[in-house]
Amino acid sequence: MESLKLKDFLDYKFLSGLELSPDKNYAAFAVHSMDYDNNKYLSNIWVYNCLTSDYKKLTGMNNEKSFIWLDNDTLLFPSLRDEKLKKKIEEGENWTVFYAIDIHGGEAYEYMRIPMKVNEFKKLADEKFLITAEYDHYGINLHSHKGEKKEEAMDKVRENKDYEILDEIPFWANGEGFTNKKRNRLYLFDKGTKDIVPISNQFENVSVTGIRDGKALYVSENYTNKLELTNELYLYDLYSEKAIRLIGEDEFSIGFAEFVGDEIIFAASPMDKYGLNQNLNFYKFNNGETELLCCHDFGMHDSVGSDCRYGGGASYRVLNDCLYFISTENKSSFIKKLSLDGKIEKLTDDNGSVDCFDICSENIIFIGLRETKLQEIYTFKNSVEVQRTKFNEKIVETKNIIKPERLEFENDGITIEGYLLKPADYDKNKCYPGILDIHGGPKTVYGEIFYHEMQVWANEGYFVFFCNPRGSDGRGDEFADIRGKYGTIDYDDLMKFTDLVLEKYPQIDKCRIGVTGGSYGGFMTNWIIGHTDRFKCAVSQRSISNWISKFGTTDIGYYFNADQIQSTPWDNVEKMWFHSPLKYANQAVTPTLFIHSEEDYRCWLAEGLQMFTALKYHGVDARLCMFRGENHELSRSGKPRHRVRRMEEMTNWFEKYLK
Repeated sequence: MESLKLKDFLDYKFLSGLELSPDKNYAAFAVHSMDYDNNKYLSNIWVYNCLTSDYKKLTGMNNEKSFIWLDNDTLLFPSLRDEKLKKKIEEGENWTVFYAIDIHGGEAYEYMRIPMKVNEFKKLADEKFLITAEYDHYGINLHSHKGEKKEEAMDKVRENKDYEILDEIPFWANGEGFTNKKRNRLYLFDKGTKDIVPISNQFENVSVTGIRDGKALYVSENYTNKLELTNELYLYDLYSEKAIRLIGEDEFSIGFAEFVGDEIIFAASPMDKYGLNQNLNFYKFNNGETELLCCHDFGMHDSVGSDCRYGGGASYRVLNDCLYFISTENKSSFIKKLSLDGKIEKLTDDNGSVDCFDICSENIIFIGLRETKLQEIYTFKNSVEVQRTKFNEKIVETKNIIKPERLEFENDGITIEGYLLKPADYDKNKCYPGILDIHGGPKTVYGEIFYHEMQVWANEGYFVFFCNPRGSDGRGDEFADIRGKYGTIDYDDLMKFTDLVLEKYPQIDKCRIGVTGGSYGGFMTNWIIGHTDRFKCAVSQRSISNWISKFGTTDIGYYFNADQIQSTPWDNVEKMWFHSPLKYANQAVTPTLFIHSEEDYRCWLAEGLQMFTALKYHGVDARLCMFRGENHELSRSGKPRHRVRRMEEMTNWFEKYLK
């Protein structure tokens, strides 16, 4: 086996968006690859034949990654192939062009174009589509101007690029830029008449979650000054052309809703016991009344961490009066089935992650990271799981991929689970450096699935160890609840896990261990260097250093900080400062590399700058690498060259201090 190298991930294939055709004979999905030379991702649509297990590439323009089925044989997808239209878009006009293609052969042809920036699109009836599109309250719609007036409007658009008006919070969003008075608004588009009719108002953010027989369920956030944590549920009827509010504001944080049998089932949290991270329960809406169907003490999504995904896909489906959904328990994510009597059944195996899926009467088809393999398509039928694609098989067959070893220990009477990768060609008679890697969230989990950065470091001769301290997902609300405790019990779990690893493997040189983590893991890295000198070096990524400054500058700060730190700058500034790593930076002696993105509005650049400045001020070796044009997702979906540079910076820092 060859050693896995840092740049090998440039050859990985990432799969997303799996969707069965109406007759369930085919499944479409997107395949993404990296173009290092041009520093971008190439995305195309593929089709899998459920009857023969054959699969083929369908599009080849390298920019098609979302789609819907028009019928059993035809896919509809947005793409930009018109050079004249590209120029108009560059000048400020909004357009989205949709193409249709027969999966059995032939060229894609233009099906419709919409003079808006479309974000989501779903077929509601023949030639009638529900779309969500960007609505800018302060923007200028160039389509409403002609001739000289249009030239004047275009000049105004160019001038306005130099300004941002802020009059609400949040005013920006990670991955989206400035969002002030911009909304994802819901419209009905008639292909035949080209009429575009707004359904939601100009101040609503909308997500369509369920469609059946000309009716749609959508979740709405309606605000003008401050976005709240609760939202509303609406039912839209195409034939009456009315949207009826089913669940009002101030009741729930609603995740999604669906038509199941004759019922409307929605997943929501009242946030009454564990705050914004409280797991969702299932409710039934019937005759104007809301009824709790069942409680579910696990997350309803895949929260098993990896740096080897790109794109998303459906996390819930409906079939035969049952709702199927992805849920994370312990180290894996599963597909579960909810019946209308409130019974929940776990279907798939404890074997890694299920990233997205679809279902028919005979079997389940899903994209997942299973064992230590990269993403592939699998089917699950009669309790038997079968791998159906081999996009990444060459990596598995030729590269040295190290299987994680599971470790556990008791702390405060609670079992904490962790994992360890031994260095390649491990020799128990040799001495090795080690790296503690801390996940983000904090409500996510590490499992046994493939994680590129860890595999690379293990192949380069490091012990790599990681665990799920209190605050992590997959163990229920009580385990995940560390509100007001950041840096206390979670820090204790991580340090005792490190003690366990060093005790079990005396081959690890205690004087040559490093620590790294991103987001919450970056916060914890900052916290660690201010509370212990046991680590020879640290790499803090997209971190948090000051809960007070984060409160007023980031996209989620004003509500996340208040909920998770249980304080604001006005009711208990001392508590916010107590939990801020910056308070303890004068005690730090650990050389630290900071990795931050200029457009990370989740854990803003200012957080890293404060900690970096503090270390420099106190004479500690520090380095900050900032990536322009990147956001909070740098390590997962950043541009290929930037992802390589990030890994090089981290790896070089560890080599400098640990080898």
